[in-house]
Amino acid sequence: MHQRRHGHAPNSPDYLPAAGYDALLPAYDLISRLLGAATMHRRLVELADLDAARRVLEIGCGTGNLTKLIKRRQPGAEVVGLDPDPRALAMATRKAAGLGVRFDRGYSQSLPYPDDSFDRVLSSLMFHHLDAEQKRGTLAEVRRVLRPGGALYLVDFGAAPGGPGLLRRLRPHRIAGNDIAGNDIAGKDADTLTRLMAEAGFGDAVELDRARTRIGAVSYYRGTA
Repeated sequence: MHQRRHGHAPNSPDYLPAAGYDALLPAYDLISRLLGAATMHRRLVELADLDAARRVLEIGCGTGNLTKLIKRRQPGAEVVGLDPDPRALAMATRKAAGLGVRFDRGYSQSLPYPDDSFDRVLSSLMFHHLDAEQKRGTLAEVRRVLRPGGALYLVDFGAAPGGPGLLRRLRPHRIAGNDIAGNDIAGKDADTLTRLMAEAGFGDAVELDRARTRIGAVSYYRGTA
């Protein structure tokens, strides 16, 4: 869930490391479990209809938890995880040893794959790190690498009713102009993201589901190529 950021300090990485800091990487998976990421991943995979998918890409894969789940749910598929953070990718590679998953380093705004390469692209809690320009660039790239009839499925902070989640109470900082904790993935409501998906050439751009979690409200989206 790490992506390019603007205005980074000299000699600092141009992406957001896991949990915001390189020093927290060893505890990243524990933090993710405590915050309920596994439940979100399972729901996303259920919605993604992987049965017919032969090639699947996760963008912003971090330490590879969702990537591993995709492979286990669809063992016959070629599964690729992409992230700019080499430390997170090294951990993901160790964790997925023997599963036949590939991890690549790169950014969602410039995917290192040919046109029409994947049947599914998945993303979990990554889009809120991107500003509006980066969201548009990412969606355009995802649309480019999806095969006709393929689809993007993503989960991110959304507009479900309820108070702020745990992450907002613990750490109410902002990333890319958006509140990391929960009220602005690409605007104030689901219509903004689905509009951006439609502008990028996705058909059937819809919000599929909403849920309350320990980290706040999340929404699940689909856009069909």
